Amino acid sequence: MVGGLVVAWMLLMGVVRFMAAHPWVPVLVVLLVGGAMASWMVQRQRAARWERVRSQGLRYALAQLDALHHRQFEHAVRDLMRRDGCADAVQVGGAGDNGADVKATDPYGRRWVIQCKHRKAGLAGSAVGTPDLQVLNGTGRPVHKGDVVVLVTNGRFSKPALEFARSQRLHLVDRTVLAQWAGGSRPLWELLQAIPPPRRPTPLS
Repeated sequence: MVGGLVVAWMLLMGVVRFMAAHPWVPVLVVLLVGGAMASWMVQRQRAARWERVRSQGLRYALAQLDALHHRQFEHAVRDLMRRDGCADAVQVGGAGDNGADVKATDPYGRRWVIQCKHRKAGLAGSAVGTPDLQVLNGTGRPVHKGDVVVLVTNGRFSKPALEFARSQRLHLVDRTVLAQWAGGSRPLWELLQAIPPPRRPTPLS
């Protein structure tokens, strides 16, 4: 242990003597570290600006959405919600998601709970049926505290699913509505009917 302390002391003294003989070295180190930090901050600011520009102009064609993996489809829905002003939009789908793939709070304070059903074949794929809606209905409000509970698909819904959604105040985004939302600039709440009123005052209220 004593030997280790002696070695450490000798190294420290060596560094001190080197610094005394070369006083410009600490200045150079400080300048290099400061320059690296400044460069990192500039790059981060540029990335943040680009993300804002990208999200504001985000558009998806149906062909792009059809080609996505189902997890990428969830990320696309999340990004569209962010584009529309839901800064806290997050993808949460996966094991144990309790029926929610995306959650977000819109600028009016409403909590959105969204389940995504991707169909590789698009409109030609199997229709989304009532079992998926029943899961979402059982968790969207009681578990996730959603004000607006939505199921989004790049495909279609079965007739029983449409009837069940109406009876339970669930909102459905089929291929037609998805095309308007993803390919345009209007937020989803302007494309759906019977959306709950804002939770907080707005400039128009």
